[in-house]
Amino acid sequence: MSWLETSIMARKGVAKGQAGQSHTISIEDQGQFHYVYGPYADPVLTVEPGAVVTVETHDAFEGKITSENDKPSEILNFPFLNPQTGPIFVKGAQKGDALAVRIISITPRGAQPVGTTCLIPEFGGLVGTGNTAMLNAPLPEKVKKVNVDTNGVYWSDTLTLPYEPFIGTIGTSPEIEAISSLQPDYYGGNMDMPDVGPGAIIYLPVNKEGAYLYLGDCHAIQGDGELCGVALEIPATVELQIDLIKGHGNTWPQLETEQMMMFIGSARPLEDASRIAYRELVRWLAAETGQSEADAYMLLTMCGKVRLGNMVDPKYSVGASIAKKYVK
Repeated sequence: MSWLETSIMARKGVAKGQAGQSHTISIEDQGQFHYVYGPYADPVLTVEPGAVVTVETHDAFEGKITSENDKPSEILNFPFLNPQTGPIFVKGAQKGDALAVRIISITPRGAQPVGTTCLIPEFGGLVGTGNTAMLNAPLPEKVKKVNVDTNGVYWSDTLTLPYEPFIGTIGTSPEIEAISSLQPDYYGGNMDMPDVGPGAIIYLPVNKEGAYLYLGDCHAIQGDGELCGVALEIPATVELQIDLIKGHGNTWPQLETEQMMMFIGSARPLEDASRIAYRELVRWLAAETGQSEADAYMLLTMCGKVRLGNMVDPKYSVGASIAKKYVK
């Protein structure tokens, strides 16, 4: 039996985790990309629970950085970064439900070198920024272009890194706000969590009718923290299966894999993001197993794990997880 058959999506989803009608959103279908998560855009696609959707996404720079001689500060138009495909309207989704989004595959697309990383002035984990104001001069701008395919990330002539793709930015619309796609929060957004990759199911809170699913900002590989502020950004073709869980009630993103369950919190300072993630995990573990929250709190003290998504964005993201073998 596949673990998917016992997943929350299969047990509680409207479509019971079964694949439904197939759809495609190409770059041409999308037309105008979005730079905020909000309820005011027209849906680009409407689907039933169970739909399998193949989506073409831009990289975080909308393909504008094409050469290692480029200067990001001269090319990029902040805050119009991190373009999002969508929104996708899911029939039957109401506030208090959750979308279950199974990530089937992420494939690089476009001409090589398809991967881009760079140093951007006053952006990153080890430099002065607008939020951490310093008198020091910014680091020099630098762009690195990298060949990427599903067999590896060809960093240099002597070093090949593994291809470990994930969706850096994915979420649902807030109920009333329109929030920059550069920011993560309760609805998901720019979490940059490496676990949001093929084989995982992410459960996103529904805040408005139709949910309005957005996604973009795929990465070929990223270490914990997205240290310099930019992972290996790629344009991608993403295949998703979307289900709907009625009355799920989670208010923060939840991630399930074959081996573990995770909640993702986003906040500043970093410890508050960790607290949010662990609080949600404590509450879920207690409800799932019937033990008290106090007992779940103590258990997670023994075997909880923390994963750092990003430490560079307007809010930081942390995932708190527990191995499923301990959920009894």
